[in-house]
Amino acid sequence: MSKKIAVIGAGLMGSGIAQVAAQAGYQVVLRDLTGAAVQRGRNAIEKSFAKFVEKGTIAAADAQAALGRISTTIDLDSAADADLVVEAVFEQLDVKHDVFRILDRICAEDTVLATNTSAIPITRIAAVTSHPERVVGTHFFSPVPLMKLCELVRGYATSDHALDQAREFAESVGKTCVVVNRDVAGFVTTRLICALAMEAVRLYEAGIATAEDIDTACKLGFGHAMGPLATVDLTGVDILRHATLNIYEETADEKFFPPELLSRMVAAGALGRKSGHGFYDYD
Repeated sequence: MSKKIAVIGAGLMGSGIAQVAAQAGYQVVLRDLTGAAVQRGRNAIEKSFAKFVEKGTIAAADAQAALGRISTTIDLDSAADADLVVEAVFEQLDVKHDVFRILDRICAEDTVLATNTSAIPITRIAAVTSHPERVVGTHFFSPVPLMKLCELVRGYATSDHALDQAREFAESVGKTCVVVNRDVAGFVTTRLICALAMEAVRLYEAGIATAEDIDTACKLGFGHAMGPLATVDLTGVDILRHATLNIYEETADEKFFPPELLSRMVAAGALGRKSGHGFYDYD
């Protein structure tokens, strides 16, 4: 694989993917819709590198070199000559379709098009392309520079070549991969966390236990590093609600129907860490 990677979407996930790719030696172009959005992504990467330098896990010179390998743009055509494109835009099918239609037109036929979706079937995303065999799921985890897992997802038409290229990229940036061979909504990890998180929300909503005690039970009883409600806050209440609703719409499985409390929290702007309040306060 060549060394140019395009990351579409400069939010939490996109900026994290750009960061680990640049640190691994790739030339990275990070694209979003506005100059302000790509600047926020760039600032987040700089702050993340600064923390690693402060902790001594990366040399200042290496961090600076990695930053030098990242360019930012609002022009989607900048992805035209990339060998691998990773889409990390909002978790909504029509938004992803808009991106993939353009990528399908501007990128060479052998360019692998990866999506960081956490719940939408890869086949549905690839359906708007003329070469669905090159579309593959690369589900990274947040925060990308720290989390070691990448869930690779094979769509109905995904080729072995696309899957192999995606694995090569993910492993080269330090991730351990698991492969999902059947393209079900939510894949493996999102289905598991959504099922656990929705039940935790229902327990909290019913007043059965506090958020702290529910999370403590999972951490100490099951060995989880983080409890499910803290995970909802970290991921974003709106993001996890949307992912769970995507799975429910695909499966009609009642355990994935978001509890009413989640909808009220989203309406109130209580989105977790990013808003300062969710199941916990972060002020």
